Amino acid sequence: MTNMGQSAPPDLLEAIIVGAGFAGLGMAIALRKQGIQNFVILEKAQDVGGVWRDNSYPGAACDVPSHLYSFSFELRHDWSRTYAPQAEIYDYLRHCARKYDILRHIRFSCEVSDARFDGQTAVWTVTTRDGSQLRSRLFIVGTGQLNRPVYPKLPGIENFQGRSFHSAKWDHDYSLEGKRVAVVGTGASAIQFVPELAAKVGHLKVFQRSAPYILPRANHVYSNSLKTVFKMAPWLMRLYRWKIFLFLDIRKPAFTNRQWLMKIATERPFRKLLARQVGDKALQEKMLPDYAAGCKRILLSSDYLSTFSKPHVELVTEKIREITANGLETTDGVQHPVDAIIYGTGFAATEFLAPMRITGTGNLDLNTAWKEGAQAYLGMTVPSFPNFFILYGPNTNLGHNSIVFMLESQIAHIMRCLQVMREKQCDTIEIGSEAHQAFNTRIQSYLIKSVWNRCKSWYADANGRSTTNWPGFATTFRMMTSRGKLDVYKFSRSSDGAAGT
Repeated sequence: MTNMGQSAPPDLLEAIIVGAGFAGLGMAIALRKQGIQNFVILEKAQDVGGVWRDNSYPGAACDVPSHLYSFSFELRHDWSRTYAPQAEIYDYLRHCARKYDILRHIRFSCEVSDARFDGQTAVWTVTTRDGSQLRSRLFIVGTGQLNRPVYPKLPGIENFQGRSFHSAKWDHDYSLEGKRVAVVGTGASAIQFVPELAAKVGHLKVFQRSAPYILPRANHVYSNSLKTVFKMAPWLMRLYRWKIFLFLDIRKPAFTNRQWLMKIATERPFRKLLARQVGDKALQEKMLPDYAAGCKRILLSSDYLSTFSKPHVELVTEKIREITANGLETTDGVQHPVDAIIYGTGFAATEFLAPMRITGTGNLDLNTAWKEGAQAYLGMTVPSFPNFFILYGPNTNLGHNSIVFMLESQIAHIMRCLQVMREKQCDTIEIGSEAHQAFNTRIQSYLIKSVWNRCKSWYADANGRSTTNWPGFATTFRMMTSRGKLDVYKFSRSSDGAAGT
């Protein structure tokens, strides 16, 4: 970006990016490719990687095929298997940071607490937890939806005398060998680490609030010969990637306007898998979901269900009354003494950008703007918050495809916006309120008819508003971000005539 008018102050950055996961790194790489060097990434941890740095529990892996769960400009020919384990994805992100020279832009152990926009100068002032302040033209948040672990609100949770931790903060220093272990939760993380735990613990109790729909994970190991072919013929690797993408994207109607497909694609295969892996009829009944298939996240595992056929593994469906000093007590009065409790209870997915306080024009706080539910144009921009972009924001999560594809679409859109700012010699960009409202009204009209609106899940906020998922094809989102008209934005100069973009 070039400066218009007077020269920019020496401490004024072009952009501040929050988070060094897929979103933050992808945004940083795009800026560097356009010759923009004067930016920083603020990362609260001590390394890049985001959720793939944090979630190192046994069995952690992606449920999107490896060749699609990666940047389109940095394909990897040597993924080990169909669904990459956590360590490989973490390594991939560190590789990207090194290759594209992003590390020198990152300030680690730097958590943002507050960000405020000054309409007079068109500058964001960002304050970190240690009180430091930075000033920037653009403020881009790439913290994602799954970065803040949630613990259940159970009486006595602080009284437990054994070892307890969340799956996203796995305690690798504590040996679970031969221990009595309780797992609270049966979500995406739990179905991956429960089979791993069963192989080492003395006794395992899994406390289930809601039974998940599970499909087999066809996790094939890629042969060395295929890796060589992909290395020698990258076009074949790209063709393979697009085949995966299209296969996943055509599943979208099953979640929205063709929900009867869910019975064929999910419910029936799940019931067959359950009958094949769990012989006990009473146990089968406990593991049958009581909601429409697809309403909650569909999980992939070939060994979770069969784990409960082992004599030392028990499924508990009674509600937890309280946590005691020695374990858990359920509502039927049964005491469950354990040595360790592991919480696989997910993330605060609908509490977007928390706990940061973000203030736009007119002293408007983002929490106030979102008091009826988080919403943003294309999941990125909000009226009264100029020069502010969100990556993986409201209604951009997918139930059927790769979030990396969505992130690349958003990043390319932001770069389009910056190009227009340069051409118009402007220093502010803000989404118009009418376009913002029309977009979100349309999105909610689709979501209210979707399968995600048929039960209570993390896809909806406390008010029941669907704020996480995108109800369309991923290709539709790509078209809207790449070809949509930019006249929905207001481009202007700051009132004091300070340096622009």
